[in-house]
Amino acid sequence: MKKAVVFSVVAAMIAATVGVAQAQQRDGISIVGSSTVYPFATVVAERFGKAGSFKSPKIESTGTGGGFKLFCDGVGVQHPDISNASRAIKASEFETCQKNGVKDIVEVKIGYDGIVVANSKKGPALKLTTKDIFLALAKEVPDPKGGSKLVANPYKTWKEVNAALPDAKIEVLGPPPTSGTRDAFLELAMEPGALKFESLKKLSKEDAKMFKKVFSSLREDGGYIDAGENDNLIVQKLGSNPNALGIFGFSYLDQNGDKIQGSFVDGSQPTFENIANGKYPLSRPLFFYVKKAHVGVIPGIKEYLAEFTSEKAWGKDGYLSEKGLIPLPDAERKQVADSVKALKALTEVK
Repeated sequence: MKKAVVFSVVAAMIAATVGVAQAQQRDGISIVGSSTVYPFATVVAERFGKAGSFKSPKIESTGTGGGFKLFCDGVGVQHPDISNASRAIKASEFETCQKNGVKDIVEVKIGYDGIVVANSKKGPALKLTTKDIFLALAKEVPDPKGGSKLVANPYKTWKEVNAALPDAKIEVLGPPPTSGTRDAFLELAMEPGALKFESLKKLSKEDAKMFKKVFSSLREDGGYIDAGENDNLIVQKLGSNPNALGIFGFSYLDQNGDKIQGSFVDGSQPTFENIANGKYPLSRPLFFYVKKAHVGVIPGIKEYLAEFTSEKAWGKDGYLSEKGLIPLPDAERKQVADSVKALKALTEVK
């Protein structure tokens, strides 16, 4: 019995030593996740790498959901260290992490962003409501002829949705199901739009699951086009098609303001100021998540965190605000920075 115990302990020590040795073979930080957070992480990574002490982190734009899938797969050199996210981690994703041995996860809230519904400056500036957006993009909508029945979306042009809008074909390029931007867009635009209808408001109280299916199911007849995780590609496509609209983070509008314009939503423009003060309705926080077990094993993680949460980076006059990130309020920024410095891990996710 004693021999078996000793053998088990030795085996565990060898496995741990091998794990550390393998991790040390990777001398750079691996980051996956959100295409919205990608531009901010890239800027920080470039500055971090130029400082000379560590390699620039490798960053992949996999989408928020795809990032969490990779991040939560396990601990070790073959798994990423950080996952960017354009929404908070879900309870189900947190549970998957725990089951796979990713026990200590540090959440870093980095600032705010607006989801933009934009088009080329060659086309007209649009004034949309969340009701317009729902009617244009939902797979099923209340029957235009009346009653509470849902029918396949019959609207082909924006003018059919709202007489005040252009007589242009509904063609919207947006993020895939793995994207946090899509999750947030459904919650911030499609759900409020659906609630403008009494029949759907009633459904939300009687059958929440069915109501969610209604507002989260986007049309598949060409009105909504899954454009993947490459938001820069969406911007390029808007330039070649003045009638098309695109859905992406505010930073892409901010960096391409000479080519594209953001639509008003419920009377508010997607501007830095309107997102910062909460007037723009399609606003959401941005995050990244860190695998605490990799800190001190993969070189540079703690230093990368210090760079990202420094005032010169994410502060009011920091270089990330120049790229379109809306900074956290001063007190919250200090609180998050202190938690990151202490590597305070999440204890639960609701």
